[in-house]
Amino acid sequence: MEDESAMQTAVSTNMAIEERPSKKPKLEYALPEGFLDPIIRPSTLVLEDNTPPSSSSSSMSKQFWKAGDYEPPLNNNQSISHLAGMDHLRVHPRFLHSNATSHKWALGAFAELLDNSFDEVRTGATYVNVDVLDNEIDPRNKMLLVEDNGGGMTPDKMRRCMSLGYSVKSKVANTIGQYGNGFKTSTMRLGADVLVFTRCPGEDGSRPTQSIGMLSYTFLMETGKQDIVVPMIDFEKRGEEWEMITKSSHADWERNKETILHWSPYSTEERLLQQFDFLKDQGTRIIIYNLWEDEEGQLELDFDTNKDDIQIRGVNRDPKKIEMAKDYPNSRFFLTYRHSLRSYAAILYLSLPNGFRIILRGKDVNHHKITDDMMLAQKVMYKPTADGTTRNDHQNQMSTEVTLGFVKDAKDHIDVQGFNVYHKNRLIKPFWRVWNAAGSDGRGVIGVLEADFVEPAHDKQEFERTPVLSRLENRLIAIQKKYWSTNCQEIGYAKRCKGASVTKCKPSIIDKFEEGRVSTGTDSNDASKVNLRPPVESAQNDEEAYTCTVRKSQCKSSTSLKESRASISILPSKVRFCLHTYLL
Repeated sequence: MEDESAMQTAVSTNMAIEERPSKKPKLEYALPEGFLDPIIRPSTLVLEDNTPPSSSSSSMSKQFWKAGDYEPPLNNNQSISHLAGMDHLRVHPRFLHSNATSHKWALGAFAELLDNSFDEVRTGATYVNVDVLDNEIDPRNKMLLVEDNGGGMTPDKMRRCMSLGYSVKSKVANTIGQYGNGFKTSTMRLGADVLVFTRCPGEDGSRPTQSIGMLSYTFLMETGKQDIVVPMIDFEKRGEEWEMITKSSHADWERNKETILHWSPYSTEERLLQQFDFLKDQGTRIIIYNLWEDEEGQLELDFDTNKDDIQIRGVNRDPKKIEMAKDYPNSRFFLTYRHSLRSYAAILYLSLPNGFRIILRGKDVNHHKITDDMMLAQKVMYKPTADGTTRNDHQNQMSTEVTLGFVKDAKDHIDVQGFNVYHKNRLIKPFWRVWNAAGSDGRGVIGVLEADFVEPAHDKQEFERTPVLSRLENRLIAIQKKYWSTNCQEIGYAKRCKGASVTKCKPSIIDKFEEGRVSTGTDSNDASKVNLRPPVESAQNDEEAYTCTVRKSQCKSSTSLKESRASISILPSKVRFCLHTYLL
């Protein structure tokens, strides 16, 4: 009778899991191996050597931006996971959300996932596929798919991927990832839950493996976990069959599987395991579900406006720019990259390896070079400096070529400008507007460069504000100003001055006054006799005079500034005030 009762209890428990009740029960789960192992008592513990390294050994940098590159010295004793009398740093599930807020822009999160697939080119990846899937448990909601056919991950690599801060890519040439945080921030920014399916063909003669891991904010919060628990199961191919790999016990493996199945978007174990069929011999398949909504209850991502694209709603979507993109095709990336994944992915990489494809919703993303949108292009060489005057050995070997020109739509005088700045082939700052000039100065100038000598921020949407970046910014401003003042007449603007010794400027307001073109009359209070418009109005209606005047350092009148101010004193008070202000 006791056995029958136990069997009934087990059956009812399994039925409860399959029926997916609205309020999910608290399930048992398997913690990572050794996570809650008791700390060994001092009497039986071989203590680690916690003395600081000698001065001859490498030590951590005291500079904040370089401290992340520190590699601890190899020591077998230091691989022990617990120290006597020391606690582990515990990470609450809420950290997953706060960590993901580094991505203020949803498309930046997509870029992180594309980077991970792009880095797999070295293991044989030929594509990354981004798509939208139906959720069979909740048909009203959609899911995101990011899949590549790279080398996949071994069980150990899978666990590092799901952990925080583990990355070997920073030491691998031609890879983008470096902080070991991108997968967690990007997936949690797009949705509350993610499933990872990965298959690895085996390394160094080992058998092929495949793994499933689940990072679920929903599971952690609704079950009241106080630590981040990541259920995972692993398989190993023996012959033609995939057999489970048990790291602790068979019961733990089964609990992990049941937990994944219960909180996954798949109704049966068969449907869950069928996801491996898409991977063939190797690859990684990421499925993000329970996507985030906006304040109006709509999905933050827009899958309906364009069936070939994934777009975002909200402030990044400007209807005026969308309409302008139809009339100005050469400026469409500037006008649409903020809300369109297809536009952003097209310029995300400076170049793509031969044969590598980015597929979005079943159609290839056509890689685009911003230089193809330029006319009257020029190239300027820039070499970074360590302190503004001297270069260290590393920087002596580094330089970047800045290519800039007018966008082909510039003759229509639309406000399109900025530099696309790449780091290790990856776009960090799209259309960086360095020169915020008054009026129309600088319009139409776009540029591109690869700056590997500046460090990107963790979200790879900005650079860290360092002196090196400040010097780069100042140099780009100077480059753009020179280019604009030399070539702006080619797109319909008034010719700017090149210096008194080269080209005589067109007369400014002050020039006209000094040449006696302004009739002052005999009564300084009679404004009707003054044939001079206030400078503010002139700046709006006489672009040539305004531009030449603001460049008074280059365009000097034959009369000194001191004499000009003395002559202004005879003008009516209102005009005199405007000109005094203008000359300051």
